[in-house]
Amino acid sequence: MSFHEGDINSTNDERKRLLSVQAEGEYDEVIIVHQKKTGSSWYSSVFLVVNAALGAGLLNFPEAYHEAGGVIVAIVVQAIFLVFIVAAIMILAYCSDMKGAATYQDVVSTVCGKNAQRASAMFLTTYCFGTCITFLIIIGDQWEEFFLFVAKDFYCQHHPWYMNRASTIVITSFLLILPLCFPKRIDFLKYASFVGVIGILYVVALVTIKYFLPHDPPGPIKTKPDAWMDVFHVVPTICFAYQCHVSIIPIYSCMEPRNLKQFSKTVSVAMFLCVATYTGTAAFGYLTFGDLITTDILLSYDPDPAVIIAVILIAVKTYTTYPILLFCGRAAFECLWTDLRGLSPEVIVSQEGRRRKITTVIWFIATLALAVFIPNIGIVIEILGAFAAVFIFIFPGMCMLVATLAQVQNTGQWTGRRKFFVAFSCCFITLGTFIFGLTLAQSIMNFTNGGIKADKSKYTC
Repeated sequence: MSFHEGDINSTNDERKRLLSVQAEGEYDEVIIVHQKKTGSSWYSSVFLVVNAALGAGLLNFPEAYHEAGGVIVAIVVQAIFLVFIVAAIMILAYCSDMKGAATYQDVVSTVCGKNAQRASAMFLTTYCFGTCITFLIIIGDQWEEFFLFVAKDFYCQHHPWYMNRASTIVITSFLLILPLCFPKRIDFLKYASFVGVIGILYVVALVTIKYFLPHDPPGPIKTKPDAWMDVFHVVPTICFAYQCHVSIIPIYSCMEPRNLKQFSKTVSVAMFLCVATYTGTAAFGYLTFGDLITTDILLSYDPDPAVIIAVILIAVKTYTTYPILLFCGRAAFECLWTDLRGLSPEVIVSQEGRRRKITTVIWFIATLALAVFIPNIGIVIEILGAFAAVFIFIFPGMCMLVATLAQVQNTGQWTGRRKFFVAFSCCFITLGTFIFGLTLAQSIMNFTNGGIKADKSKYTC
């Protein structure tokens, strides 16, 4: 048997493909071909991570600061949770390298087993579905604000069908979102994500500049929470705002080269941008309006051209973020579907394209229908924040605990480092369980007490 090697743009991380030629019942020749693997660089992946993290939570952050008891309290809570948020991202990336997992639920399956994979896929499907609804709600709100600014008299007097909230959500989503939802790889969205990030940075600049310009006196500004439990009002918003964990593994799997050193650069830059963006918007936004702040920060401003540009850019950014969450939710749903039907790997691969298209269309239409009837994003964010805690704390904590215990079992040694990892993972799980239960209970109480209400916006007829 002879071997020949061809070098086609080879690098250290290139895949090797074996081509075999069968002759007279046996493999006579094997040719090893080095093929260049294409993927996203660490810096282009930053835009995917930031676009996945920055979104609906940005608009709700200033009000969350008020609910938590003021700027200082909220920033301290945010800083504490950021330690766990970043640690969870690196834990998931480390565990994904064990068997080259490409989705969140596959990482959980690799470390914790099949039942844990099913549970994570169920939570992930629910979370992504709800988040997609939230994005469509925001799109409808932004277009309504735009029409009230540019054609208020005509809009309020005639209420044309093509300007109402339902029509703008449906028409623009079909035109601008659905075409981005069908690709197989998530890095297809890296260029659209760049546009989305630019839009978010404009909103941050707007809120900051508006604070330093002359404006009406703010309402009362809190410096401490009314009760110690109020501190946790900001937790759902933090979890929802920084939750990029469900999309982080697909993003990491598309990186070239794929390794933790390069990925740590992506995470560091992305988290710096997210912290600066969220903290600046929340602090300056809250200090501008005090307790007069609305659920959507842009609704608090007088309608002027600069604000309307921000409104449009938020809509554009949301168009580019929805497909990322659909991608992750679709992968989780397909995992459950193929597992429930007991399909073989061969059938799963052969039906992948058809299944992906059908799932995408059904998902898109279902979220579109629900978004038309839900009035605002406040209660949705509270509920989704509870589910985000599961992805940020519970499952990463489980992965760290099981992986560490497996190392102990293999080596028979309890080192100081492994004891720390076990203790840290237990903190992850305990904290995540507490946050999930508390925030879910709070959101249900708000719902039953009439917590869903329309914002008192200056964009009204």
